[in-house]
Amino acid sequence: MSLPFSPSADRNKEAIGEALDAWLRAATSVFEFGSGTGQHAVYLCRQFPALQWQPSELEQNLPALTQLLQQAAVNNIQSPLACDVLEWPHSAQTATAAMTESSYSFAYSANTAHIMSMEAVAGMISMAASLLQPHGCFALYGPFRYGAEHTGDGNISFDAMLRESDASMGVRDKFALDDLALRSGMASVDDIAMPSDNRILIWRKSI
Repeated sequence: MSLPFSPSADRNKEAIGEALDAWLRAATSVFEFGSGTGQHAVYLCRQFPALQWQPSELEQNLPALTQLLQQAAVNNIQSPLACDVLEWPHSAQTATAAMTESSYSFAYSANTAHIMSMEAVAGMISMAASLLQPHGCFALYGPFRYGAEHTGDGNISFDAMLRESDASMGVRDKFALDDLALRSGMASVDDIAMPSDNRILIWRKSI
């Protein structure tokens, strides 16, 4: 099997690690949505060896992710789980002890929200809130807009390209995400500027 490699994940992993340093040092367990090639999991778990990291992906993407993580042989990364946020919590696919409520101190996802439908984004936020322990946090990395305002011209064209490719995709509105988080019992606690007009948004679960 030819294993996938993401140049963008390789470029942004160090900046993400620096931005999340204090958050991840305070965490003990992480659930990652949409682990992709696993490059962020491998890098961050090597940087933060005290973490226990649970990667996840759509079932059809698990074989490549599993093989990549096995080759990396990082002992604080768990075997990846099949996870479809649109099926949470009703599908047997997510009926596992690793996906029970209040299991994790931190949740994380990178470059997923703009390639998911808004229904799926809402499902991811709701699932993150369910999986988090009281006062746990969810960090979401990627391009975002603030109402009609994009953070850079490149994101305007990127948003248009996404929507032309698939009308359900697009750069997400930070304020709309805050509303979804509030409905799930989480409030915005940080908004970190990142290279290439990206951001890291962080919400904390209240109870």
